[in-house]
Amino acid sequence: MFTLEGRKALVTGGASGIGSTTAGILRDLGADVALADVDTDGLAVRSAELGNCPTFACDVSDEQQAETTVQAAAEALGGLDIAVNSAGLVDEVKYALERDMAPWQRIIDVNLRGTLQICRAAGRIMVPAGKGAIVNIASVNGPGGWPRRTAYGPSKAAIVALTKELACEWGPHGVRVNAVGPGYVATPMIQGLIEDDKIDTERLNNRTPLGRLATTEEIGQAIAFLASDWASYITGETLFVDGGWMAYGGAGDVKTF
Repeated sequence: MFTLEGRKALVTGGASGIGSTTAGILRDLGADVALADVDTDGLAVRSAELGNCPTFACDVSDEQQAETTVQAAAEALGGLDIAVNSAGLVDEVKYALERDMAPWQRIIDVNLRGTLQICRAAGRIMVPAGKGAIVNIASVNGPGGWPRRTAYGPSKAAIVALTKELACEWGPHGVRVNAVGPGYVATPMIQGLIEDDKIDTERLNNRTPLGRLATTEEIGQAIAFLASDWASYITGETLFVDGGWMAYGGAGDVKTF
């Protein structure tokens, strides 16, 4: 098993879902972890579970908050080796002709602008140090066309492109930038969509070769791998952790035999 012993990691969106689970995995692998989120109550609970790690209330779409949070996290941890951009919003699930632009912009601001701003703030530390690993969160919603996802899908497609851009800029300075592209994951955010009848889990399972939603642990383990030295020659890549969703090109449900 690889180790992250002695590494200093900041995880945004760390109060719940993928970010919360990833923080625990990084800590179990030896990293010192700080959490950032807008959910201060959730941060307090998760921090206590992780041994009272540093926490920061942060709306990643706000430039000053993003810069201040990364700097404060690095000071609290004694450096910054890993940044995980897990903060994000789901879509309204509306057709393009029915959309209001203010909610659309909010999703773009958190998912895309927020990711760039945390990356940039982390890069200000990592590039001069000549080392570091950043892992962004893309999605299977990015590469393909998904009706009623005209904010979330483009924001995640842009993260794939942003990851490549930053990897090329910062690779010569020893900083790696990658992304994980989850399929549908059993998170509180997805559970809310299920309860609102905006997601049909049976249809999703039938469409997925592995026949189920991912766990947050499966996504977090992929993030930890990309942040580790086991991925030392990987940069600019998006690793899809999707149960075969992107691979499937058939019509209708995946058929068993």
